Amino acid sequence: MAYACMTSPSRLRGVGAWVAVLLAVLCLAMPQRVEAMSTIDFLTSLSDDEIAAFQAWKSARNQFEDQLDAYWDAVEKKRDLRRKKRAKKTPFEASDYVMSFPPKYKGPSLSGDLAQKYSRFVEIQKQSNPTPPKELATIPDYLAAAKSVYNFVPERVSEKEFKLRYAAEATALGLSKEQVVRVYALETGGVGTYDMQAGIHPSRKSGKPISSALGYAQLLDANSVNELARSGATFISRLSAKLRDPRNTPARTALLKHKLAVLKKMYANVKHQPFEWSVQQAYAKTPTGMGIHTLNIDGDLGPMLQAMKLKTIADLAGKSGRYSLSGAELELMNLAGPATGLEMLDSPGADAPTPNFFARRAYYVNKMVGGLTGAQLRAELDRRMTQAILTPGSQEFAAAFDEVSLRRDAER
Repeated sequence: MAYACMTSPSRLRGVGAWVAVLLAVLCLAMPQRVEAMSTIDFLTSLSDDEIAAFQAWKSARNQFEDQLDAYWDAVEKKRDLRRKKRAKKTPFEASDYVMSFPPKYKGPSLSGDLAQKYSRFVEIQKQSNPTPPKELATIPDYLAAAKSVYNFVPERVSEKEFKLRYAAEATALGLSKEQVVRVYALETGGVGTYDMQAGIHPSRKSGKPISSALGYAQLLDANSVNELARSGATFISRLSAKLRDPRNTPARTALLKHKLAVLKKMYANVKHQPFEWSVQQAYAKTPTGMGIHTLNIDGDLGPMLQAMKLKTIADLAGKSGRYSLSGAELELMNLAGPATGLEMLDSPGADAPTPNFFARRAYYVNKMVGGLTGAQLRAELDRRMTQAILTPGSQEFAAAFDEVSLRRDAER
């Protein structure tokens, strides 16, 4: 098969100098596997005025993309510098951040008709050189892995019961109703279910997953591995205490024994892995790691795992001298990563633009973070939380905390 960027000069005779120049530009900007006739057809379909307009636009876009690449390269260099300073416990300075936002394209635009022609051309190129979409694992995939590797099927409970158990676990860990409910409100819009996956509507079950995040606190698959490796012994102790409850029926006892055996096996597996985030990210994509992620939707283990993730964040803040976190502050650390979120809570990080704290793709995908400083993002989180806590799901969760509090008072 012949390709545009491999087209011989004899094939381009008569198409005009403008077309030859633009063909060279397109070859530099696009994948090499492009069918020759598709490219030539596009260029020769343009009038002289359209060719001039397209060349001006393409040149300006190329310059802009170079500027954008340079900006994000500078952001990454500054981020690497801060990682090294953090490891040495060296305070950050304003000069450790890129104190501007990504450049915006200000050059010429294509007319409607020309834009349509170019759009059709680009679509042809995609069809000529298709890139298989990267499929994200879904809950059925995680469940299949858990069943295959661990013979584990998470126990499903009602939303109300899950919230009660979550509230009990969170309260036992020292987390407040305000913190947990506001995180839930932000992460799920106040309507999320405990088996909610990011990108899938919790009630309609429509949409496609945009990440592996599950549950009320939206733990990624690697978060599940990380928290089990960190706190597995605590989970085993808590589940063992449930097993000793004299009110258990024989069926409940048998179920808890099976869960405990599964939990111990999962914990043993993760303890054999180096406690490094990159390792845990890779492990979470294996069947053994995927099975661990289903703990989030089990009626006993899910509340423990989800609450412990927030407790880990609060503990990190405490080690830095911040012993009381608002819901928005806790969520900022949950959203950006504990260390990065903590960095945004005080100057100079609070005054720095958010591109300093997110990967390039994540910055553009998460529309909420664009164009804000660290302090402004925290305020935006708080604003959205205040709206979302009025939803029925958030109100039910708040009521669960109140019920747990009444139970604890009655037992004293």
